[in-house]
Amino acid sequence: MKATLTQFRSYDRSVRLLLANQFTINLGFYMLMPYLAQHLSGTLGLAGWLVGLVLGVRNFSQQGMFLVGGTLADRFGYKPLIVAGCVLRTVGFATLGLVDSVPALIVASAATGFAGALFNPAVRAYLAADAGERRVEAFALFNIFYQAGILLGPLVGMLLTGVGFRVTCLVSAAVFAVLSVVQIRALPARRGNDARHRGAAAGSGAAGAGGGVVAQWRSIVGNRAFLLFSTAMIGSYVLTFQVYLALPLEVRRVGGDGESGTVAVALLFAASGLATVLGQTRVTARCKERLAPGQALTRGLSVMGLAFVPLLVATALPEPGGGAGRWLLAALPPTLAALLLALGTMITYPFEMDTIVQLAGDRLVATHYGLYNTICGVGITVGNLLTGVALDAARAAGLSALPWLALLVLGLGCALSLHGLHRAGRLTRTACGAQPATA
Repeated sequence: MKATLTQFRSYDRSVRLLLANQFTINLGFYMLMPYLAQHLSGTLGLAGWLVGLVLGVRNFSQQGMFLVGGTLADRFGYKPLIVAGCVLRTVGFATLGLVDSVPALIVASAATGFAGALFNPAVRAYLAADAGERRVEAFALFNIFYQAGILLGPLVGMLLTGVGFRVTCLVSAAVFAVLSVVQIRALPARRGNDARHRGAAAGSGAAGAGGGVVAQWRSIVGNRAFLLFSTAMIGSYVLTFQVYLALPLEVRRVGGDGESGTVAVALLFAASGLATVLGQTRVTARCKERLAPGQALTRGLSVMGLAFVPLLVATALPEPGGGAGRWLLAALPPTLAALLLALGTMITYPFEMDTIVQLAGDRLVATHYGLYNTICGVGITVGNLLTGVALDAARAAGLSALPWLALLVLGLGCALSLHGLHRAGRLTRTACGAQPATA
């Protein structure tokens, strides 16, 4: 942790503020969102499909609007979009705690999702711009602050929700209100490199950084290397999301829904978050010293795929009838899988964020981040649907190894794809922003 703090202090004020902001954003978000479904179904008594609709609208409005948020950030600067996102989430979270009609809940849920679409691409593009040549290390720190917020948020939310869910909403809204004020007062204005080149690009007839929004989107969609990279990285997001889907379900399947199962699930989340907070900077330093970015990405995806081997092995073991043996079988393989997924993310994430900037040619970076998030968000949705189908099929057919084998193959397949892109030289751009000549 000392090395992490030293590295944190070595950056300019804007970078330090962005890192602290991300911790606070996740703190405010995760103190509320894990308890929203229970509030909607329990306190308000909504039907299951309405709960799914309210939550789905939030996810759709965020994933579907990332490209718009990134484009606006490149057009108007990063700071206005970060501030707008924080203000909108303040209003959205306060509304979730104060209303009980379905239309109002849907609007509030959509507002909180769109808020994320506004500030997420802008924050990453701003961080990439101000970190300069130290982008990889900056994104490693970003992941630490990101995970720390995820780790602490639900604990704070649990205490507040014990008093009342409305209190949780209002406190979370207050967090984002304070964050909005801090951004306005302390965050310097920042625009991407594309803004400085827009006039030159328009004068030369280029459709990259200059021209209208449609021309910009067309240039990004025409960036084949970027699209190939984005598609290959979908698997990483599907795999890491299993910490929230397949792994807790497996804990409950083996360990039951009682207190022991709850403890095992809590252990799962705590191990994943703490591993990142404690190990990210060291892992990134070692990878940067020994591996090329493409090699680090390939190795990280391989580790994510291999994370499901402990669960495969566990399916071959006899399940104890109860007691400590059954609890250990329910807790240890998923926790080990979560730790390996965290390690894979630690290896991958800083180089992943840096590669996006490289493939963007340092132009329209926020728009590239926006499209990347949308592509991966759609992939997560499809991947989770297929994972759910695999889990149901495994239970029906008595083939408990099926989902873990499928996830293992997914991870190794994506790693192989990234290896191919790296070998073909398609994970970097030349200095002038043109794609290297490859087949």
